Amino acid sequence: MNVVEMQKVLVADDDAINREVLGELLKPEYTVLLARNGAQTLERAMRHLPDLILLDVMMPDMDGYEVLRRLRDEPQTAHISVIFISGLDRPEDEANGLKMGASDYIVKPFNQTVVMARVALHLQVVRQRRMLERLANIDGLTELANRRRFDEMYSLEWQRARRSGRPLSLALLDIDAFKQFNDRYGHPAGDRALRSVARVAGAAMRRPADLAARYGGEELLLLMPETGALEARKVAEDVREAVAALNIPHEASSVAPLLTVSIGGATFDPAGEEQQSELFEAADAQLYRAKQNGRNQVWWREGGAA
Repeated sequence: MNVVEMQKVLVADDDAINREVLGELLKPEYTVLLARNGAQTLERAMRHLPDLILLDVMMPDMDGYEVLRRLRDEPQTAHISVIFISGLDRPEDEANGLKMGASDYIVKPFNQTVVMARVALHLQVVRQRRMLERLANIDGLTELANRRRFDEMYSLEWQRARRSGRPLSLALLDIDAFKQFNDRYGHPAGDRALRSVARVAGAAMRRPADLAARYGGEELLLLMPETGALEARKVAEDVREAVAALNIPHEASSVAPLLTVSIGGATFDPAGEEQQSELFEAADAQLYRAKQNGRNQVWWREGGAA
C-alpha cells in the first residue's frame, strides 16, 4: 500500500508500554497516532480524523466511555470506529462498551495476532463503507460531489465557521448560454463540455476541506472553508480564466466565440448574524449580477450584508 493511502489508527492508552507495544505492532501496516489521555485523544481525533481508534477504557482524567460519548456527539468524529481495549473482562463490561457504540472490545492482556486481525477486519469495513459513501455522493456525469454531498458539507462547514470564527466562502458557477450550446452542438457535446468545466473547478479546490459540487444542470458550486473574500475571489477568477483557456468553440454564444462561465460568490463573516440560507442567496444574487452585467465575469460580496 502506498504511504499516502495508509489508513490511520489512533492508539489511546495512559500506559506508555501499551502505547509503545501497540504502536510498533501497527506501524508496518498503518499510520499510527498516539494519545496518552482522554483530552489528547479528542484533540488528535478532531485534528487527524483517524480511520480507527484503539481506546483504553480506564484512563485517569477521562475514561474511555466519556471519550467515546464525546466522539459520537461531534459530527466530524461521530463516524470513527472505536475498539475498546480494557482490563475489565466481565461480560457486562463488554456489553456496556458495545451498547455505547464501540465497534469491538478486546480484553487485556491482549494477544497481538488477535489485535492485528481485528484491526484489519474493522479497517476493511471502513474502506468498503467509504467506497459506498463515495458512490452515493458523486454526480455521475461530472464526477464531482453531488448536491446531497454539498448539502451535508455546507451544513458542517457552516457550523464549524460559527464555532471557529473563521470565514467561509461560497461560489456559484453557471456556464454561459449553455442551452444555445446544446442546441448548436448537441447534448453529447454539451455533456463533454460540462465535464471539462467540472475538471477545471475540481482542480481549483486544493485544500482538503474545499469542495466542488454539481448543483444541477450547468451550475456548479465551490465551497471554500477558512478562505477569505480576497483569496476566494482569486480562485473564482482563476476558474473563469481556465474555462476560457479550454478554447471550446461556442459560436452560438452572444458573450464570446468560446465557452465561458459566470461566477457569483459571497463570504460569510462569523461575527455577523447571517443565516446559512442567506449566504447561499447572497452568492446566487452575485451570480445574477454577473449575468446581468455581460457574463464571463466574477462578482463577489465580501462582508455579511447583501
